[in-house]
Amino acid sequence: MMERWLPLNAAAHGARIDGALNWVHVLMAILFVGWILFFVIALWRFRRAKNPVASYTGVTSHTSTWIEIAVAFVEAILLVGLAVPLWAERVAKFPPEKDAVRVRLVGEQFAWNVHYPGPDGVFGRTSIDKIDVQTNPLGLDRSDPAAKDDVVTVNQLHLPVGKPVIVYLNSKDVIHSFNVPEFRIKQDAVPGITIPVWWVPTITTAQMRQRLGKPDFVYEIACAQLCGLGHYRMRGFVTVEEPAEFQKWMDEQVKAQASTGDDIFQ
Repeated sequence: MMERWLPLNAAAHGARIDGALNWVHVLMAILFVGWILFFVIALWRFRRAKNPVASYTGVTSHTSTWIEIAVAFVEAILLVGLAVPLWAERVAKFPPEKDAVRVRLVGEQFAWNVHYPGPDGVFGRTSIDKIDVQTNPLGLDRSDPAAKDDVVTVNQLHLPVGKPVIVYLNSKDVIHSFNVPEFRIKQDAVPGITIPVWWVPTITTAQMRQRLGKPDFVYEIACAQLCGLGHYRMRGFVTVEEPAEFQKWMDEQVKAQASTGDDIFQ
């Protein structure tokens, strides 16, 4: 039901997120209609023409109390039965790193820096004094053996479909927010703190283009936190590919960056 006005879900956990949103909206709709009806009934029943003299006794019925208890009970069910288990799964049940694609994603005004650990699976050392906005935005130290095969791109995140992805979020300057609606993921990137998020992409970019009938569709990383004058142009893009296509892209990036010794922007 929700996908009529939400972006098409492209993550394994998205259906549960949408289900929780459905129930919250249903409850809010019932409360909205109920309180409007209560307001209209109260205006009519206690109108001046029918009650010219104030009653100091007031209403003696406990109906409103029972209604409030029922509302609180339903909200507790939504919280304990849906929200808390879903939250716990997303923050406490990360997939094993060996089975996932691991990526560092560092926001800055106004771009997303993407860092893959390369074939060795180890993120290379970074250093503030090596940062160059044009050629080395993350300050990757290529003299570190672990960094020699690392891949760094700007605003371009490539992922394989059907495999868990763990993204380690951080920021170089102010608070940014990583948001890809189709993946049902939104998380602040905070300076000085590394915050991991994970999901499993289920629809490739090519498949999404076909389903939506939009040949130019791309998954877009939108910064969902006002971060400065250039906030409007802080956009990144996610390309979800078949595993073989992703591996081919990664091999090409490793080869290109190893041969040039520089980070490339693609």
